[in-house]
Amino acid sequence: MATTLSCCFTLAVFMAILMASPSLSLANMNVIDKCWRGKPLWRSQRQQLAKCSVGFAGKMINNIGKDVMKYKVTDPSDDPLSPKSGTLRYGTTMIKGKVWITFKNSMTITLQRPLLLSSFTTIDGRGVDVHITGAGCLLVYQATDIIIHGLRIHHCKAQPPSTVMGPNAKVIPLGQMDGDAIRLVTARKVWIDHNTLYECQDGLLDVTRGSTNITVSNNWFRNQDKVMLLGHDDGHLRDKNMKVTVIFNHFGPNCNQRMPRVRHGYAHVANNFYQGWEQYAIGGSMSPSIKSEANFFIAPNDVGNKEVTWRKGEKGLWKFYSVQDVFKNGASF
Repeated sequence: MATTLSCCFTLAVFMAILMASPSLSLANMNVIDKCWRGKPLWRSQRQQLAKCSVGFAGKMINNIGKDVMKYKVTDPSDDPLSPKSGTLRYGTTMIKGKVWITFKNSMTITLQRPLLLSSFTTIDGRGVDVHITGAGCLLVYQATDIIIHGLRIHHCKAQPPSTVMGPNAKVIPLGQMDGDAIRLVTARKVWIDHNTLYECQDGLLDVTRGSTNITVSNNWFRNQDKVMLLGHDDGHLRDKNMKVTVIFNHFGPNCNQRMPRVRHGYAHVANNFYQGWEQYAIGGSMSPSIKSEANFFIAPNDVGNKEVTWRKGEKGLWKFYSVQDVFKNGASF
């Protein structure tokens, strides 16, 4: 009983920090939220956020400056080929150069086809409640310097090959989309922060095909089988150069596996809360390097599922490290 109460208390504290309630004192915020939320005028100083990122994405200073176009979404509709001014797709594809996207009010955007993001794009959902759902959802393809912040992305569905408006107002063909909330393909310097992702057809986040310098922070992943994939497949050797930081996230309830699953590259997985799993929490193949640091793992009650990790390949090639992790309810690394 004492263990259960302790775990519940820890979960309550972690969720308060993750959601960064306005009543939360500055001392209890993590380093990212201290950087911007502690400032009373953050709404009028939104670009300060770009200096608050941590990990392999680095500071997102290429997303700010006097040359940034401020764009406000006023229309929740979506036209994949002829985006209307005021829609989210217009902001992510039709505006050249740096763009900082905010929302006039809370809304639900049902995508008709996958939404591509141009380089130097920030989607800032702070202060409103923005839901994104529909076909394919968010795709960062061969783009750099992207911030995705404060969105609820869910119930994303697979999409057959199609054409959509892409970066620089050019129509481009897309192949099959599996139905991930966010998919990064050959992307660099991307920061995904303070989003809630759940119940998508395939996974919640894929980082693949040579993508690197990625930070995934302060997100809530829940109600999903395959959560986060880092590395395209066992034969894609370009992912050996992949570097991803996974920090301050909440996994669960009802997450099965891949929190994350890593192929080839390096992942620093730190200060995350794991509210159980069905198969495993952190896994890998093709000799990735994974440093698990200061995470809080609560194992499921199933006696046969206490191990945090899943490892494919010869033992001698595993590069999994646990540093100052906390293990509850029989969890083991």
